[in-house]
Amino acid sequence: MDIKRAYRFRCYPTSGQEVILARTFGCARFAYNHMLRLRTDAWFERQERIGYHETSAALTKLKKQPEFVWLNEVSSVPVQQALRHLQTAFGNFFAKRAKHPSFKRKDGPQAAEYTASAFKWDGKALKLAKMTAPLDIRFSRTIPRAAKVTTVTVSKDAAGRYFVSMLCDDTVSAKPDAAGKVGIDLGLTHFAILSTGEKIAAPNTFRKHEAKLAKLQRRLAKKQKGSARRAKAKRKVARLHAKVADARRDFLHKLSTRLINENQVIAIESLAVANMQKNRHLAKSISDASWSEFVRQLEYKAQWYGRTLVGIDRWYPSSKRCSDCGHTVSKLALNVREWVCPECGTIHDRDINAARNVLAAGLAVSAHRESISPVCI
Repeated sequence: MDIKRAYRFRCYPTSGQEVILARTFGCARFAYNHMLRLRTDAWFERQERIGYHETSAALTKLKKQPEFVWLNEVSSVPVQQALRHLQTAFGNFFAKRAKHPSFKRKDGPQAAEYTASAFKWDGKALKLAKMTAPLDIRFSRTIPRAAKVTTVTVSKDAAGRYFVSMLCDDTVSAKPDAAGKVGIDLGLTHFAILSTGEKIAAPNTFRKHEAKLAKLQRRLAKKQKGSARRAKAKRKVARLHAKVADARRDFLHKLSTRLINENQVIAIESLAVANMQKNRHLAKSISDASWSEFVRQLEYKAQWYGRTLVGIDRWYPSSKRCSDCGHTVSKLALNVREWVCPECGTIHDRDINAARNVLAAGLAVSAHRESISPVCI
């Protein structure tokens, strides 16, 4: 299968390269914000819709003005790509997939995208436009020789770390068929409960660092705005947020890869996470669990490696249905973790029973393309 795959690595630019990247980030950010204001004002003042080509022409004129001549000091490619990203943001907004584009902050995450004409990659070293030396990249894995690098994105997060992401035209092959089939019930106390009876503990990455984060944020709030100490305190908060995000991402990738390697069919319940987060008692724990990202990883990895991922209707009564005889009880309170089937007398662990029902429903969907819902029971 031909795919687009991004390889992301940590990089350590020299002081001179940091200056060039800072200018490039600033020019790309300025172009994005300037054209966002131009398009927004044109719509609200004159009901005029401006697209990518109009903003591109406006940028060309802008570069010729004496007060904006500094836009020519960096590679033109990342600045031009910023306009393409703005066009994509508006496209997502009009398609109701995202909110209205917002302005990029100087003190937020920064990024610059280079297309093939603005970088050189020989399979070992990466050299960007306007730079005399290649970037110092820590390659944590090898990029296949057959993979063609089409786009390079250099980014700097709020913690001050630099990353380079190399987008490639790559090919993946399906893995050999696996014997396993598993149903997954997602939870908070245990992140995932498998139909095999295994319970995978929730990493609770945010909860583990919540007290320290609150302490650092209180210190940050007391610092004078614009001071060096405030900037230092802000970096400490950003670094802790980055540590939490990295730990969560690592856990999700390892678990999703393991499930893909071990199972041919994976069934999982479809959850309305956005609606569940409206519960103020559980919102923080649900966000910390990051179920949506876990399902997203399962989806693309299943597609890459020839696995079958089945989503079960969220209204399917997986917890209330007996996985042995099929009887469905009318009510089952959330605090009831074990229950006895009134028909066959089987004692059920609520979560394992739900996972087994999810697997059974998933196999039915996979075999017969049925739609599983309470109406079918």
